[in-house]
Amino acid sequence: MSVDYAAQILEGSQRAAARLISWLEDEDDRAYEWMAKLYPHTGRAYIVGITGSPGAGKSTLTDKLTRVIRKSGLKVGIIAVDPSSPFTGGALLGDRVRMSELSNDPDIYIRSMATRGFLGGTAKATADVVKVLDALGKDLVIIETVGVGQDEIDIIGIADTTCLVLVPGLGDAIQSMKAGIMEIADVFVVNKADKQGADQLCGEVCSRIEIDAHIRKRDWTAPVVKAVAVEDIGIEQLWLSIESHRKYLLDSGMFYENRRQRTSRETLRMIHGELFRVVREQLEQNGRLDAAVEQLMNKKSDPYTLMHDIVCEWLSISKCKEAS
Repeated sequence: MSVDYAAQILEGSQRAAARLISWLEDEDDRAYEWMAKLYPHTGRAYIVGITGSPGAGKSTLTDKLTRVIRKSGLKVGIIAVDPSSPFTGGALLGDRVRMSELSNDPDIYIRSMATRGFLGGTAKATADVVKVLDALGKDLVIIETVGVGQDEIDIIGIADTTCLVLVPGLGDAIQSMKAGIMEIADVFVVNKADKQGADQLCGEVCSRIEIDAHIRKRDWTAPVVKAVAVEDIGIEQLWLSIESHRKYLLDSGMFYENRRQRTSRETLRMIHGELFRVVREQLEQNGRLDAAVEQLMNKKSDPYTLMHDIVCEWLSISKCKEAS
């Protein structure tokens, strides 16, 4: 008798969730049948992203924030994106080790995921794993990204509220001046605020927020929270700031609009990924890819013409053929 993983997950089975998440990470076709059955039961969980530079204390902050959230009775899922092991391709599990005490709480589910070379600070399957934890019954899902740079901001395509963690002494005062960094944050957290330079960093960020608000005319002004996560300082204020942003999104109608845009982008991403996989497999199986590479290496053709010919041939779009 086959196992109904969807039913088990909806009943709260963490073992079934772990199996499905592993299939998603491995791009195993078995995952998609169950994801289709789970999808109608998703969309309830609120998603919080914790991102920032390596060494900013994201894991400690996530750990402490989760403890505060649990006091309100909410069930929490944590996706900790770790660097990939150079040997196995799996997650190095550093974040999960640091949050090991949380795993004793049955209403907290922690999953470490490897980037597997996927850029942007998250793993490729992160958005789908969020859906699994949502269906598992988690009220709030926290995504802790791997340490990211200024161009690795994929978290904003997944999270409802994005918290950017900055630290004095790591050059974050300069990073905060860059538009890309400023635009991803709904809440700024200056962690390790007991260190020298914390006040200067807060001042720099607040100045940039004022300038950004004037230029972009945003209704939401991102708060700057000073925290010392290892000493539980500022964590309650961070949670209040997240709750305040959530209320703003709901009251303004931006919550629905943001999720609608996210669903549109995700649908296009999935279509793109599946088309690429099917075309790649066909080209590899019939030897067309090797032949095309040989033509390119010998300068008998160019990649633009080859790309156009392959797409037209595979899709058999009459409009495309007319254009050629």
